[in-house]
Amino acid sequence: MIIETFDAKETYALGKRLGEEAKPGSVYCLLGDLGTGKTVFTQGFAAGLGVEGPVSSPTFTIVQEYKGSRMPFAHFDVYRIEEVEEMEEIGYEDYFYGDGVCLIEWANLITEILPEHRTVITIEKDLEKGFDYRRIRIEKV
Repeated sequence: MIIETFDAKETYALGKRLGEEAKPGSVYCLLGDLGTGKTVFTQGFAAGLGVEGPVSSPTFTIVQEYKGSRMPFAHFDVYRIEEVEEMEEIGYEDYFYGDGVCLIEWANLITEILPEHRTVITIEKDLEKGFDYRRIRIEKV
């Protein structure tokens, strides 16, 4: 499925809708270049899970845990991972196969440990269609 958004509010709203539809044990892989709106999407996703308060990318901590009113939410940013073994050190399996929801930014860097069943969300810009335009592809794997 491909969805087009034309401003940050629409990208946030799409994230929120997917967060509202998320089921326990789900893993979402979020792909996109720097500045494509991954954080805005994630903030909406967290809101859909009932997370209150600020949500930001855990770039230096790798994972940030939130308690949503619907279920726990683990937000990964693996941009700075140098070796997949670093994920073992933080106990990624407990998150990936737990009772909450995981959203992993830059998931393409750890493909070898991703669960077989996951949702891949790719956000792309197209400046010819406007500065805030985003093409968002959602695929179940």
